[in-house]
Amino acid sequence: MAVALASVAATTRSILLRDTDQRINGLLAQEAGEFANFEEQGFDPETGRPFTDPGRLLRVFLERQYADLDEELVGLVGEVGSRPTQIIQQREIPVGRPLHEDADARRRIYASPDSTGTLERPEGEIRWAKVTVARYGGEPAAAFVVAFHPGREQARADEVFRVLLAISGVALLMTTGIAWVVAGRILKPVRLVRTTAAQLTEQDLTRRIPVHGHDDVAALAETFNAMLDRLERAFATQRRFVDDAGHELRTPITIVRGHLELMGDDPAEREETVRLVTDELDRMSRIVEDLLLLAKAERPDFVTPEPVQLAELTADVFVKARTLGEREWVLDGVADREVHLDPQRITQAMVQLAQNAVQHTTAGQRVRIGSRADGWRIELYVADSGPGVQPQDAEVIFERFRRGTARRGVRGTGAGLGLSIVRAIAEGHGGRVDLRTTAGGGATFVLTLEEARP
Repeated sequence: MAVALASVAATTRSILLRDTDQRINGLLAQEAGEFANFEEQGFDPETGRPFTDPGRLLRVFLERQYADLDEELVGLVGEVGSRPTQIIQQREIPVGRPLHEDADARRRIYASPDSTGTLERPEGEIRWAKVTVARYGGEPAAAFVVAFHPGREQARADEVFRVLLAISGVALLMTTGIAWVVAGRILKPVRLVRTTAAQLTEQDLTRRIPVHGHDDVAALAETFNAMLDRLERAFATQRRFVDDAGHELRTPITIVRGHLELMGDDPAEREETVRLVTDELDRMSRIVEDLLLLAKAERPDFVTPEPVQLAELTADVFVKARTLGEREWVLDGVADREVHLDPQRITQAMVQLAQNAVQHTTAGQRVRIGSRADGWRIELYVADSGPGVQPQDAEVIFERFRRGTARRGVRGTGAGLGLSIVRAIAEGHGGRVDLRTTAGGGATFVLTLEEARP
C-alpha cells in the first residue's frame, strides 16, 4: 500500500508538471504567433503605413498586450550576437528575477539561433520563445521575446505532491492499524492452532480448538480438530494394544515359565510339559495375531471394497462354516444382488461368528447363515439355537478380552477377541454388528452394512 500511495502521489505530480509544460508551450506559441502576425500585417498608428522602425514596432505591440501572471514580454533592439542596446519591457513578474534585469540572460536568448528554449539560472528557470525582426532600411535588427517563469507553477505541483504524501502517510497509518486489528482477529484461530499444537503431548491429546463461523479459518480449525481426533484414536489404539497384549500374554508366559522350572527328568513328564508349553505358545501366537489385526483396523487400507455378488459370497461362507463342527447347518436366505465390500474381511467376520455359534451349541443344534437386502441396507447374519446371551453380557461381549460374566454353554479357549474383530470389520465397512434374539431361543449376530449410493 505504501508503494501504491507513493506511486499515486508521484503520478499526480508528473501529470501536473506535464500539464504545466503544455500550458506554457501553448502560451509561448500563442504570443509568438500574435507578434508575427502583427509584424506582417500591422501599421504604425501615427503614419498609417507599415512599420519601418523595429523599436517602434515592438513598443506599439507591447502597449497593446497584457501579459499573464509569471509571463514576461520583452523587446530587444541591437546587433544580432551582441548585447541588445534597447529594451522594451511590458510587465514585471511577481517572483524571481525579471528578464529585463538580467543582461546575461538577455544576451544568451538574443544570440541563440533557436526560436524556443529553456534557460537555466540560479534565480530560476526561464522558458522562452523568440521572434526575430527583420531589418527596415538599415535599422538595427530586433527581437520579440516572450519569457515564462515556471517556478511558481512547479512549486504548486510540488506542494500538491507533498500534500498527497502527507495524506497518503496518514491513510497508510490508519489502514495499517485497521489491518493489524482485522488480521489479528482473522489469524487468532491460527495462533490458537499453533498454541494448541505446542501444548499437545502424547499423554494429553484431548485439547480442541473452538470453531466459530464458516470461513476458511473455521475450516482449518475443524480440519485440525479432525486430525487430533485421528491422532487420539491412534494413540489410544496403540496404548490399548500394549495394555491388552501385556495383560493377556502375562498369563501364558507365567504358565510356560512355571512348567519349565518344574520340569523333571521323567520322559513322560517332559513330554507333557512340552505339550503344555507348545499349546500355550500357540495361544500366545493367536492372541498376537488377533491384536495385530485389531491394530490394523485403524488404518484406511484395512478393507478393500470391490464388486461382489452377495449370493455367491453367502454360499461360500456357508460352505466354509460347515467344516467347523457337527451342527445342523442351514442356508437360511440369500440376497441376489451386487454389492461393494471386502469379501475376505466379510468372510473372516462371518466365519468368526459361525465359530462362536459352534462353541456355544452342541452337536445337532441348528445354525442358520444367510443374507438379505433392504434398499441400500445389507445384512449378513449367523443365528444359532443355543442358550442365548445374558442381558448383562450383551453390552460387553464386543469389547476386547471380555467374555461376559456368564457364557453360553461350555467356555471356549479363545482370548475374547473374536467379536472385537467382527466389530472392527463391520466398522471398517462403515457398518455395525448387532446382537438379536433368535426366535425359539438362541442368539443372532447381524452384520449391517450401508452400501454407498451413486
